[in-house]
Amino acid sequence: MAGKDYYKILGVEKGASKEEIKKAYKKLAKKYHPDLNKDENSQEKFKEINEAASVLGDDKKRQQYDQLGSESFKQGGGPGGFGGASGFDFSGFGGEGMGMEDLFDMFFGGGGRRRASRRKAQDLRYDLELTLEEAAFGKEETIKLRKRNTCIVCNGTGGEDLETCTDCHGTGYTRVIQRTPFGSFQSTSTCKKCSGTGKIIKKPYKNCDGDGYTTDEKTLKIIIPAGVESGSRLRVTGEGDAGDRGQEPGDLFIFIHVKEHKFFQREGDDINIEIPISFVQATFGDEIQVPTLKGKAKLKIPVGTQPGTILRMKGKGIKSTHGYGIGDQNVMVNVEVPTKLTTKQKEALERYGKTMGDKAKPHENFLKKIFG
Repeated sequence: MAGKDYYKILGVEKGASKEEIKKAYKKLAKKYHPDLNKDENSQEKFKEINEAASVLGDDKKRQQYDQLGSESFKQGGGPGGFGGASGFDFSGFGGEGMGMEDLFDMFFGGGGRRRASRRKAQDLRYDLELTLEEAAFGKEETIKLRKRNTCIVCNGTGGEDLETCTDCHGTGYTRVIQRTPFGSFQSTSTCKKCSGTGKIIKKPYKNCDGDGYTTDEKTLKIIIPAGVESGSRLRVTGEGDAGDRGQEPGDLFIFIHVKEHKFFQREGDDINIEIPISFVQATFGDEIQVPTLKGKAKLKIPVGTQPGTILRMKGKGIKSTHGYGIGDQNVMVNVEVPTKLTTKQKEALERYGKTMGDKAKPHENFLKKIFG
């Protein structure tokens, strides 16, 4: 086959499918794009792989190439009719001109036609501080924030006596013809004259000066779901800034900050708390009342409870935001040792100690286990 071997340039077999050619081209285009690869030979290599892709990505051109080789395109001035790729400057790709994705689309069926995407206005952030109880059970919160709001007079149109934009003929976007060494390709962009609305205001409203929005304070009611944690982010769609004419409104993001509690510590969906009990309660057991996020609740202290024992109160924690039930409350028992005793109390404890025998000094038994 005379001339260049386009299959070899792209690193594919002659019988490669169009999907395989797409994959090979995209990989090489990213590797040798002049904006990404500063090697002095990258621009020539980039031209070469684009030339190969322009032929193998088109069924008719590929058939002509398979029969007659790359020399057959010289008669028509190269694959795109512009005398080959050698005189074309690719350095603008990836900037304001066409980029790799534009070329990728036009070689493999995109045709360079891209729908003008609707612009979106700015998102907003609001930081909300909650108590642990509010985060645990959720609440309805009323917030006030200063933001762009859609003009209540014109409802976002900006004015009256609207006429069709002469630049885009009411479509909201304009077409641009790009000339490349592989032919002419059409792309679209948002119309600058009408900002994508397709309409021109002849008589703007004074309330918003034709912008379609005003900047003032707005009051919103926000539902805080039960179980949110510090760092949680709630999204309120469409309550960010109102945009210029033709723009979709942004979103409002509520960032949650939960204040530290004086007694409770949160661990996931569980709640932890330390409770003091007396030596007598730990020895003989007891039924006590302990605080929970919902108020007081009864807790049984078993006989012989040791310091540091953790007692679980099932279902007294926080509701899971993922719908997996409710956490528990973990109560760590802190046995308080008396520091001041009356004479009678001391005598009673001394008599008790004598009845314990060796058990009155468990540390000595512990030493014997270690040292014998």
